[in-house]
Amino acid sequence: MSETLMRARLPALPPQPAGVPWPTRAWPEGEAPQGLAKTRFSALLDEAFAAKSTPRLGETHALLIVQGGKIVHEQYGEGFGPDQTYPSWSKAKSITHALVGIATGDGKIDAMAPADVPEWQGPGDPRRAITLDQLLRMSSGLQWLEEYLPDQPSDVIAMLFGEGQADVAGFAAGFPLAHEPGGYWYYSSGTTNIVARALGRAIGKQGAEFEAFMRERLFEPIGMGSPIPKFDAAGTFIGSSFCFATARDFARFGLLYLRDGVWDGRRILPPGWVDYARTPTWQQDDPSIDSRYGAHWWLDLGGPGSFSANGYDGQYTLCVPDLDMVLVRHGATPLGLKDELRAWVGEVVGCFREVQ
Repeated sequence: MSETLMRARLPALPPQPAGVPWPTRAWPEGEAPQGLAKTRFSALLDEAFAAKSTPRLGETHALLIVQGGKIVHEQYGEGFGPDQTYPSWSKAKSITHALVGIATGDGKIDAMAPADVPEWQGPGDPRRAITLDQLLRMSSGLQWLEEYLPDQPSDVIAMLFGEGQADVAGFAAGFPLAHEPGGYWYYSSGTTNIVARALGRAIGKQGAEFEAFMRERLFEPIGMGSPIPKFDAAGTFIGSSFCFATARDFARFGLLYLRDGVWDGRRILPPGWVDYARTPTWQQDDPSIDSRYGAHWWLDLGGPGSFSANGYDGQYTLCVPDLDMVLVRHGATPLGLKDELRAWVGEVVGCFREVQ
């Protein structure tokens, strides 16, 4: 199926309801809809917050649900609260996607062109053909091992905490091709840091200047005052993993995408950029792939048509267009409980879907 046809089948993104103020300064609050499956919803909340750690979900630190542009539920675990910043882990990848979109709208970068990666410019280097789009879609073909178990070989751990931490993009760009670009899907944090450096080169900013760009063009216009992005010694935003923020600010970011990149009448992301994020990427038939992927956003966590920024340990910012919903969850969920947490999130969303 062509990308044009796939985009045509995407569910419509809902507008901000008339009379609901944008949460640039403060979040408007509302009530959960009449008809919500309250008994089931309460049981799911008890399952998450009944103890510091629960058998199904591990630790749940924050849950925030926005519907119709208003907060309809907000709850925190013991010792956590609305003013605390939470780790993004790989939710930062979706923030990187937004920043690339802003630069695309400025005409500074072209996602369909070969990525600007100095390590790949040697004569005859087949990596020169890798496009930014293929990096954003985790389809670069680069060799990589995304492993999080401490007793297993891991390129991502070496990049973030070992030999590659001073220059995360340079480390990731040093890997050879394992597959033809565009012909194999594999989730890789290394590719995001290559994207972040290419973006910095395109806009001519790194380190503090790049952070100022993030704040001026993305965070401040939508009222995100809490983000703390992290950079390596080379000045590259570690866009794969590190941008701390409050749950309410992660919800603002989700609302920006749910509103098609427009905030209070101002277009932040170029037209079509959110659709690009949620247009499915081709993935090979492989039983180890358990979720569909777009462009630096995951698909279907909250049912067909939903899309989400997902992070290690169970960090989620989920956009559900048909319910006009953003759900933010933070916690510490062991990898072995990942499927249980996904099911729980789906069940929470389902409580609202029953209203329809």
